[in-house]
Amino acid sequence: MKIEKARLFKIDLPLRNAFEVSFGVIKYKRTIILELTDQDGNCGYSECSAFDVPFYNEEFRSGAWDLLKEQLLPKVVGHDINHPDDIYQLFSHIRRNNMSKACVNCALWDLYAKRLQLPLAKALGGDKQKVEVGVSIGVQSSPEKLVETVRGYLNDGYRRIKMKIKPGADYQFIKAVRNEFPEAMLMADANSAYRLKDLPMLQRLDELGLLMIEQPLEPGDLVDHAQLQSKLKTAICLDESILSLADTKKMIQLGSGRIINIKVARVGGLGAAKQIQEYASKHGIQCWCGGMLDSGVARAENVAIATLQGYTLPNDIAASTRYYNQDIIKPVVELDGTYVNVPHQPGLGYEIDWDNMRKFCKAELVLK
Repeated sequence: MKIEKARLFKIDLPLRNAFEVSFGVIKYKRTIILELTDQDGNCGYSECSAFDVPFYNEEFRSGAWDLLKEQLLPKVVGHDINHPDDIYQLFSHIRRNNMSKACVNCALWDLYAKRLQLPLAKALGGDKQKVEVGVSIGVQSSPEKLVETVRGYLNDGYRRIKMKIKPGADYQFIKAVRNEFPEAMLMADANSAYRLKDLPMLQRLDELGLLMIEQPLEPGDLVDHAQLQSKLKTAICLDESILSLADTKKMIQLGSGRIINIKVARVGGLGAAKQIQEYASKHGIQCWCGGMLDSGVARAENVAIATLQGYTLPNDIAASTRYYNQDIIKPVVELDGTYVNVPHQPGLGYEIDWDNMRKFCKAELVLK
């Protein structure tokens, strides 16, 4: 397929409610949407999930915009691309910047699936008709507030509840929820807020019957995570620590955790996510698909990748209305019980809502 044109859109999508994590409060998803057009007029879409400030990883929106414009897209626009995963060799001289690379890879996968007249899930090799989902809850002001927030999402049908924690808002908060909902599937996400010196508190979480503790220690530290996992009964789930298949192999060799949250953007795209899941599954590591406060575009990509059999735990693919009053796709992603149904239309299976795209667009760039 020959890529004739690329369009980039800077989108500021307001959240329904501010979302607090261990490193800050987020009120907007300031994101980038990419549109690639082939020689036959087919369009593929994707999202660059880098936030506007580099607090999750080294990438941020303005930097990703320039990298896409000046380095990545010129190697794609005007060129023939046989397969979406060809970009890994094409971009191999550019270090890291996985979210920018993922943006190109995912748009190519959408195009590729549309050219084959296949749903993206089928093109990736997925075979599920629906994927189980959970919900992620930001840090709350009190244990009582967290209990009531969890109650609302359990009533909405979410079966797995992920609660963000940070020092000072951890054990007592999660304990209050466990006391109120003794049978609920609960997990805690620390976003790297702790260190090995916090072992006594982290060991207290063992008594709460959690499904997992996600990314308790520093992002790049597989060694300390291995030491921590050896002292915890609860499974450690790695997020920011797993950027590649190589990291996955090291995690397994060291025993740094027992679960991986695979974020398509973090690992470099759908092709890389598929590789990691396949390897992890062969070595007894459970996987699930994480989110980045995604708009509907990345949410649709996540639905597709979660149809692979190696995704064995509920995914962070909540309904669009969990985060946004207005999304940029139509129809919006909705729950069917504790699941999201997989679309059957070619590609992502959702259309761009151009009215909302224009409403929230702050800048546009065309490359031919």
